Amino acid sequence: MRVRQSFIVTIISVHFIMAAAELSAQRYGSLRAYSASLEALSQEVSQSVVQVNTTGYSLEEDAERRRVGTLSSEQGTGSGVILSGDGYIMTNSHVVEGARRIRIHLSGLDGNSPRTMYDAKLIGMDRETDLALIKIDVQNVPHLAFADSNDLKQGQVVLAFGNPLGMENSLTMGVISSVARQLNSDDPHVYIQTDTPINPGNSGGPLVDVDGRVVGINAFILSQSGGSEGLGFAIPSNVVNYVYRQLKRDGHVHRGQVGINVKTITPAIAAGLNLTSDTGVLVEDALPDGPADTAGIEVGDVIVSIGGKPVRNVRDFALNFYRYEPGTTTTIEVVRGDGKHALQVPIDERKNDPQRFADMVKPLQDIVPKLGILGLELNETVRGMLPPLRFDDGILVAAFAGSSSYFGDELQQGDVIYSINGKRVATVSALLGEMVRLKTQEPIVIQVERAGLLRFLVLEAE
Repeated sequence: MRVRQSFIVTIISVHFIMAAAELSAQRYGSLRAYSASLEALSQEVSQSVVQVNTTGYSLEEDAERRRVGTLSSEQGTGSGVILSGDGYIMTNSHVVEGARRIRIHLSGLDGNSPRTMYDAKLIGMDRETDLALIKIDVQNVPHLAFADSNDLKQGQVVLAFGNPLGMENSLTMGVISSVARQLNSDDPHVYIQTDTPINPGNSGGPLVDVDGRVVGINAFILSQSGGSEGLGFAIPSNVVNYVYRQLKRDGHVHRGQVGINVKTITPAIAAGLNLTSDTGVLVEDALPDGPADTAGIEVGDVIVSIGGKPVRNVRDFALNFYRYEPGTTTTIEVVRGDGKHALQVPIDERKNDPQRFADMVKPLQDIVPKLGILGLELNETVRGMLPPLRFDDGILVAAFAGSSSYFGDELQQGDVIYSINGKRVATVSALLGEMVRLKTQEPIVIQVERAGLLRFLVLEAE
């Protein structure tokens, strides 16, 4: 009997050990499967992530005067993501701004690739969104697709790829902390907030979902220490896609607008104006004869949807407009009094935006040091972005670079220079030549066109 009991105990022990081993195998098997999935995703995405190396000059902004400051020589590094098989790469504009030379290292390709370093051409950049498009001469290179950033959820797992602190081809993982974060409530710029560790050098790299699709472009961090503190921000993929398509097609971004100024509705606004809706955006102003005004939108209206998509605040309003290019039309639903109105509103291109020209300058060849400006010659592309001008030839003041050597009347961004002391100048080199010929203390009179009017600006040497 004792032997039989011992035998039964042994069988039970064996079954217990086997069950424990099976449970352990299942547990560790799940971990192995999870790890293998991450490894496969990393290998796939890494092939489309590049290191961006630049040498050149940067334009430092003067915050007090809203000017671009002095040119400073520097070398830089950042990240980028390949978005097409023929070598179009998206990165941040601050990564390539002022670069004389851009070199791309395809750090994710395997060791059998015959070449991994390429010279890149800047196709265009957009400082307002901090995005730039560059291109390398390749074919059939691995590339990533966009996800729809409107589908992102708080808590969703994401991965950041890039080259933090020069550490090539690095991967970090985290979750989405906020799907659409504004730095202040009425700022139209919207970012994805993530706790995924992002550090200097990650700029321009992709933030991807678990399917390897781009949900954003890593842009910046908020940090007291200078390192990652779980407050990383990425530009949403829908914004990136909008800018990517336009830079690829035209080299610059056309910005749609309907001619209104809006404000997020707060409980105080709803109570003070006796609004029936406590969500949406309040129309503060409608530009007379603008698209919205012509379509019937009025000051005091509350916009609650655009193209069928709900609008709860300025953030939603801004993101919805990235779906539309100038020349298209959308339906804007407004609450007015106790009724709702669905209005067909055309999307117009934002006019008189001088910043778009600053994105087109080449600092080394376009700078006029004595005037402290960066000029663009009036070629067909530039003229097509301007209202009708008095003359066909001239130099557009696209940006500022350092201080002028003169005092008196000031040039403004958007001015078109036609002559110096009565001598016509049609190119930047001609303008530079006239400036060199001037005597040290000789005053200058510059003829410019500003806001459709010809003016003479008088400048004297300091």
